[in-house]
Amino acid sequence: MSRPLLLLLAVVLTLLPACSTTDPMLAVQLEARRAAIASEPRGDWFIGRRYHIPRTQFWGYLRRPGQSWDESRLVIFNEHQAIQPDRLPEEPAAGNAYGYDHNYEYRIFGYFTGDTVYDPNSDIFVPEFKLASYQLITPTPGWLFKPNERFDGRRLLRNEPNIR
Repeated sequence: MSRPLLLLLAVVLTLLPACSTTDPMLAVQLEARRAAIASEPRGDWFIGRRYHIPRTQFWGYLRRPGQSWDESRLVIFNEHQAIQPDRLPEEPAAGNAYGYDHNYEYRIFGYFTGDTVYDPNSDIFVPEFKLASYQLITPTPGWLFKPNERFDGRRLLRNEPNIR
């Protein structure tokens, strides 16, 4: 091998361990979240996390108790039986508005209808969920998928499958 190629190889091999290490604090937070989810009481409901992006029709993410958020599904609520948590009267109280509950966590009762609904503003098809009722778990549950994620109000934190 030529001297410059050997030098380049040595530099790359020196930097590789730095690329593969993760922040130990992130690992601790991920493990704490895994443990909390594993200890959730089981039942015939879903855990829902409101995920609001203006002008979109989807409600947020649903998962079964004990499932990770990585297994959650982005949904649109069918509100024929019950209205979603942030639907307010036509004259809402000051400070309340559609999507005010972004990142709130709920216990959600209902079922997936088996249908998919197209959201033209996000250009994705998502499963329809017939909402029966809900209970607020917490308005401050923390991060959704990763401890270092940043919500910018314009896009999803992960690529959603375009379900048809």
